[in-house]
Amino acid sequence: MIQNVTGRIYIGFTVNPERRIGQHNAGRHRGGAKRTSGRGPWEMVLIIHGFPSDIAALRFEWAWQNPHSSRRLSHVTRRSKKESSLQFHWRVVSNMLRVMPWSRLPLTTRWLKQEYRMDFEPGLQPPLHVPLAFGSIRARKPKPKDVEEEQEEKGADICLLCQGTVKSADKMTCFHPLCHMTSHVICLAKHFLTGEAAHLLPVEGECPGCRHSVLWGSLIRHKNGCYGDLEKNTSSSQNHWTDELQF
Repeated sequence: MIQNVTGRIYIGFTVNPERRIGQHNAGRHRGGAKRTSGRGPWEMVLIIHGFPSDIAALRFEWAWQNPHSSRRLSHVTRRSKKESSLQFHWRVVSNMLRVMPWSRLPLTTRWLKQEYRMDFEPGLQPPLHVPLAFGSIRARKPKPKDVEEEQEEKGADICLLCQGTVKSADKMTCFHPLCHMTSHVICLAKHFLTGEAAHLLPVEGECPGCRHSVLWGSLIRHKNGCYGDLEKNTSSSQNHWTDELQF
């Protein structure tokens, strides 16, 4: 989510927040959106990240942009005269994080600027596995292909649950220091979903290695290399981005 100096809000999708804000400020001819061109400068205020796919992020983006056209957000009232555009869009996304299917995703809500920070209102707090964090974030660079191939050659990992070979791209590990559990993403998800056959994505479960209760979102963040960053910046008990621009 981005905002400009007049308080106008723009919500969009990106896989690289730093590059995208530059494009919006450079104008449409440099890759910015038609709705932001010539209306800057824009400042990135809030991002929601942790989506499992581009499609999931784009569906979230559409609902955030069009809350009154979404069946899942029919309970969200329209913007009041007392609300700023930023306050309204924050209220919308607060509601979105509490309803299916988004309430089960391992998302993180991140304010990039302290001066714009808002806390969740009473009764609109998201599930505990959706933390509220602060500070900048950078796109994680993928490992070079030769590095991945070298890691594969060093020896195959074995899934604790199915005993099959685990490739690095499909590898899940536990973040507890003394736990050496390794599994396939799908195997661990099925293990966590025991007793929840109606769902496709787990929220929490017991690690089959150390037997600790862990959040699925924490394991995903650990896999993606951003768990430590979250621990340093979050105020909660605990990649793809949807961004909002502000000027």
